[in-house]
Amino acid sequence: MHPAFENAPAAAAIPIVFATKSNWPQIKATLTADAQRFAEASAFVAKPGQMLTLPASGTGLGGVLFGLDEQDSPARDPFRAGQLPGLLPAGTYRFSNNPHDARLATLAFALGSYRFNRYRKSDPPAVKLVPPDDVDAADISRIATAATLARDLVNTPANDMGPAELAAAAEDVAKRFGAKFNCIVGDALLAQNFPLIHAVGMASTRAPRLIEFSWGDPSHPKVTLVGKGVCFDTGGVDLKPSSGMLIMKKDMGGAANVLALAQMIMDAKLKVRLRVLIPAVENSVAGNAFRPLDIFKSRKGPTVEIGNTDAEGRLVLADALALAEEEKPDLLIDLGTLTGAARVALGPELPPFYTRDDALADAVARCARSENDPLWRLPLWMPYDAWLDSKTADMTNAPSGGFAGSITCALFLQRFVEPATTWLHVDIYAWTPSAKPARPEGGECQAARALYKLLGERYG
Repeated sequence: MHPAFENAPAAAAIPIVFATKSNWPQIKATLTADAQRFAEASAFVAKPGQMLTLPASGTGLGGVLFGLDEQDSPARDPFRAGQLPGLLPAGTYRFSNNPHDARLATLAFALGSYRFNRYRKSDPPAVKLVPPDDVDAADISRIATAATLARDLVNTPANDMGPAELAAAAEDVAKRFGAKFNCIVGDALLAQNFPLIHAVGMASTRAPRLIEFSWGDPSHPKVTLVGKGVCFDTGGVDLKPSSGMLIMKKDMGGAANVLALAQMIMDAKLKVRLRVLIPAVENSVAGNAFRPLDIFKSRKGPTVEIGNTDAEGRLVLADALALAEEEKPDLLIDLGTLTGAARVALGPELPPFYTRDDALADAVARCARSENDPLWRLPLWMPYDAWLDSKTADMTNAPSGGFAGSITCALFLQRFVEPATTWLHVDIYAWTPSAKPARPEGGECQAARALYKLLGERYG
């Protein structure tokens, strides 16, 4: 059970009464006369996010009023209840009435209790929720615990989260569920034909590596997850400005979210043969760093000219996707914090996804909506594929011009995936720039909840 939840009898918990501006008169009429007068004197009108604690008839806390968005509001936030852990006095609570979507509100309560306290003491809220009877508290706990893993990994600074530490975190997840773990480190990457992963990471004093683990019955459908694990990205020789480098500890957010998703899958015992691949590197600057216009042969075979050393994520993913393809998975998914272009197009809260499979796209979009884990499909626009051509190699990793950067990145990766493969690529941000209900500022679990829903429907 997630630490935000309590198994106490619901009757003993303090009731939280939800209201909207439109139904507040009806809700108010159900309160005692003293509670009505107190609410009036306190100017409670059920504005979204407004909270009022009601005194008990004797001593203590008699209940809580909390304002929600209107059910039919296009701006409604299903995670509004995620504000509560940061507002409520210490105690154990229950939902007294329906908060629009009890499942998402319960999940939001757990997600809103998150605190990153590795470096600065910050006690979690002394607030517990007795989950409603009609929600699957075990599954919500599974999701929230995995989200904590992703957030913690992304929030940890690069001095404590390099390729070796990321590998240790992956090994810990693998061992807890009896998965088979392997890691290829340093020059062994060249010996085992992962030249692009090695090229990106070779300038760092912390050796690059390819992290791998597998779990599940080999007879079950093969699902492979690939996560970008760039533990810090200076931009390489094409150095980022200081402002662009400031939160590059999050550039392993794809790996963090793949580990979160893998943990959900294994904990739920979905009927899949799961394989996880994480190329873990640090893109540094040194005398042996890869350079613009260098050319490397990829694992798959085609040569890649380096148009920009700051387009490194697609390089490490290319070798990992080529390895994944050799097993012919039933479903191949990659996650990565790949392009600023995706953020320019859709902002930090709405990652684009790409797939050649329309039925898969429809399912992903539906699951994203139902889980309040937004995703938006962008096209694999083939007329732009020619922009990847190079005069001296089979392709470039960064076309000139700067147009459609997220799409050309997806098209680059597509060159390493066989046409017959069911493939999904998600260009995530993995960061919340300013706090929102259930989403504190910092590292974020993004896309993993929607994909867990998708995989649960397919293989549960």
